[in-house]
Formats: sequence, C-alpha cells, structure tokens
Amino acid sequence: MARYDMSGIGINLREVPDDNGDVKLKVLGLVLDGPAHSAGVRQGDEVLAVNGLDVKGKSAFEVSSMMQGPNETFVTIKVKHGNCGPIQSIEVQRQLVARTPVSYRLEQIENGTRSVGYTRVKEFNALARKDLVTAMKRLQDMGASYFILDLRDNRGGLVQAGIEIAKLFLNEGETVIYTDGKDPEYQQSIVADTAPLVTAPVIVLVNNNTASASEIVASALHDNCRGVLVGERTFGKGLIQSVFELRDGSGVVVTVGKYVTPKHKDINGNGIEPDYRNFPAWSDVTQHLSRCNMLQRG
Repeated sequence: MARYDMSGIGINLREVPDDNGDVKLKVLGLVLDGPAHSAGVRQGDEVLAVNGLDVKGKSAFEVSSMMQGPNETFVTIKVKHGNCGPIQSIEVQRQLVARTPVSYRLEQIENGTRSVGYTRVKEFNALARKDLVTAMKRLQDMGASYFILDLRDNRGGLVQAGIEIAKLFLNEGETVIYTDGKDPEYQQSIVADTAPLVTAPVIVLVNNNTASASEIVASALHDNCRGVLVGERTFGKGLIQSVFELRDGSGVVVTVGKYVTPKHKDINGNGIEPDYRNFPAWSDVTQHLSRCNMLQRG
C-alpha cells in the first residue's frame, strides 16, 4: 500500500475486462500537468508495456510498481490511445507529483481596522506542514491578528502531518492527542515540543467530511483552548490501523488502536461537536477562549 502512489508519474490505472474475458489496464486518472500527462498520456489510454515488458496478465498494482523508480529517472510506457487509436511508446520522467494542499488570503474586518488570515488545508500530505508554516508567516507579516483554519471536506491523509500542524498552535507540553490500544506500543500521549508559531485566536471551520487527521488537529486546538470549532459535527474516524504483508504479496489491515482527544473523548464513531453552528463575532471567540482557559486552570 505504501508503494501504491500513482506510479510516481502521476497516473492511476484501472483493470477493465474486455468482451473476450481478458483484462485490459486503462488509465483511469491523471494528475493534470503531471509527468505522464505532459508527455502525452491521456485518460482512457490502454497500457501495453512498461520498459519493453508486456503487461498482459498483470494487475494494476504490479504495473504501477513497474513504473516506479528514483525521482527524475525515466520510464518508457507503450500505450494505445482510445479503443482503436494509434500505439505509441512514450518516455516519461519520474517526478514527485505532490501538490500543495494549502491556500491562503488576508481579509479585512471591522471596517478595515483588523485583518484575518484565512488558510485552507485540503489534505495532509508531505507538503502540508511546510506550506502552512509559510502561509501563516506571510499572513502574520501582512498584519493578521486573527486566523481561520478551514478543514472542511479535509478527510485526512498523513496522520503525522496532522500532528505536526496541530503542534504549530499549541504551547510546549500541551497534549495533541492520546492513542489507546491493547498493546502498550499504542498507549501513549503525543505532546507539543516547541513554542507555538501562532498565539492569536483561531476559528477552525469543520463539517461532516472533516475526518481522521483533520479531527486530530481540530480537537487539539479545541481542547487546549486555542481555537473554537465552527460548522457541523465532524465525521468521526479515529482508528489506528496497521498493514501486515503476507508471503504471497497481499496484505491484511488490522485495527490496533484508536485516537482519543486531549479531554479523553473517543473520536471514532462520535466525531467532534462544534462550539458554534454559525460564524461567531470575533469578540465572542475571544471571550469563549478566555473562559475556556480559566476553566482549564481551575
């Protein structure tokens, strides 16, 4: 599963049975302007060979693995365009095709007297933390005194990326998330280990498609009184799963634990309830966080 990364050339294959009962490998999806798309591969093309090796009888996983290799090296794929189009051998340079999941902008409120830094994170991939840090620093330099972190429709991604993003908002020593499982390996607390990048009030936008790593971020900011949640109850996906490879190359996915919020609430199947359904006034946000911090301190 770790290797099944769209082949490293921005292509996604699908096994399609034909009228004779044989299976053809067709291009199901392409990363727009990715390596394969730029080289001339098109959606619906049939893949016939990779580096001169016939792919007949091979699975989409096997052929995707054949396409993989070190970054900036080349792979030659033979494709048939369409159902009866020409056959062409295309040389494609392998490239990392991850796109930034972060967008941001500065907005003026209170008749232009205050600025809000809006950031949206579409998913947690390898670029998420780095690009969010860049966005937050730029917004701070532009004068942002409040922040909005939009996690709506973010279904997760790399859990570790979510954890590292949550740490950007927390004080050193504050809990990001707890993990709970039968094996002691999965019974631990994950805490912030540096000072926060941002100390200004934060609104976290969530909906029922906010899931997994997004819920870790949302609950960390909420339970540590660093942000308020606005929108809908989140999805409720908080399981820890491990993949065990078997001798024949297949694998088994086993649930080994679950994520629990800093206030010891089980995320899985429950989700996280927002503080507000509709967008609140920033004065209400400030008061809410102040009360939360007073209750935390007892």
